[in-house]
Amino acid sequence: MLPGGVNRKLIMRLLPFDYAVRNLGRSSTRLILSVGGSALVVVLILVAGGFVRGMSLALRETGGVHNVLLLGAGSEESVERSEIGAGVPALLAASLEGIRQNAGAVYISPEVHVMLPVKFGDGAGDVSVQNRQVMLRGVTLAASLVHEQVLLTRGRWPRAGSDEIMIGRMVPTVLGGDGESDFGVGKTLTIDGRPWTIVGGFAAPGTVVEAEVWMPLPDLMAATKRETISCVVLTMEPYDEATGEGLEFGDIAAFTKTRPDLELAAMTEREYYNKLAGFFQPIKIVAWVTAGLIALGGLFGGLNTMYAAFASRIRELGTLQAVGYRRLPIAISMIQESTLATAAGGLIACAVGVLVLDGLSVRFSMGAFGLAIDETVLAIGLLSGLALGILGALPPAVRCLKPTIPVALKAV
Repeated sequence: MLPGGVNRKLIMRLLPFDYAVRNLGRSSTRLILSVGGSALVVVLILVAGGFVRGMSLALRETGGVHNVLLLGAGSEESVERSEIGAGVPALLAASLEGIRQNAGAVYISPEVHVMLPVKFGDGAGDVSVQNRQVMLRGVTLAASLVHEQVLLTRGRWPRAGSDEIMIGRMVPTVLGGDGESDFGVGKTLTIDGRPWTIVGGFAAPGTVVEAEVWMPLPDLMAATKRETISCVVLTMEPYDEATGEGLEFGDIAAFTKTRPDLELAAMTEREYYNKLAGFFQPIKIVAWVTAGLIALGGLFGGLNTMYAAFASRIRELGTLQAVGYRRLPIAISMIQESTLATAAGGLIACAVGVLVLDGLSVRFSMGAFGLAIDETVLAIGLLSGLALGILGALPPAVRCLKPTIPVALKAV
């Protein structure tokens, strides 16, 4: 017995940590396979996580905090199907007090949203240039007031009646073109068989608006042969209880109830995009399931690699037991060895994620968004790398430590 009544047999002597480190260098091929394999698995997990995170953030951040969307009753799930009278914006401005104003300009934006086939250039001699569906938004200058996240980055706003458009930063991703050479100021896009000149470009960081093409409202109404608009976006002045000034969402909702003839439905702009995020939930689930299957495949690959590495050292493991080391400390050392390799691969993958994958544009049905490799996704990637190391070493370690000491010492 040791001082304090501790039994000497209960104390396990662990193998030195540098024993596991030295074993990593015994086979450079195995080390490269372990590190490279885990790095590849973690990179794919980061892509899946960045896809889900990027889509969620893009939809969540689209829309102003104080913006309200008014669209046709029954079309709350799709502004593209909505139709309201062209006179509704003026009626709202006259009926509601507390809509934000600046230098006499009222923050009310009448808009038309429609998906139309778009092609860049003329596509002559290039069969790869195909019509792709792009979200078009017909706007007035008031759109620059209510959509504060939209910043003009080059050129100017399009003029009505001149067949001019401005494009979001991610439109080239949606159409599959090559940046300035295909989408610079002065280039043309063919929209529904008709050429339009690009006169400007805009950015709206972190939102799906960047994948849209904007044009003057009258031009899009004429092109689509419609007399109604899709929606009205207005910005509320936050209500101040002390002065009683400002506007609350309940006031706008009450207005829509008192005017059933207008057939309007009101919701905050962020509520609308949150509903869209719910619509794409199955896609997110598929992405995570795919990442899980990739991790499972990597785990089985790791099992084969580690078993091959440990099986050739059964005599060495028997010798360690013969000199007094118990099976559990030896298994811990083997797990340390495996985890070091997969953790190194995970760190390499995270570096690739931050330097290469973060912000990478991805096209989807609503347009495009950037992969978001943030702290949450990186933590998932690192934990996945550690899990691959631990789970990939346990079964081989148990199997290789199963033989008795005499049998292990006679192993070839």
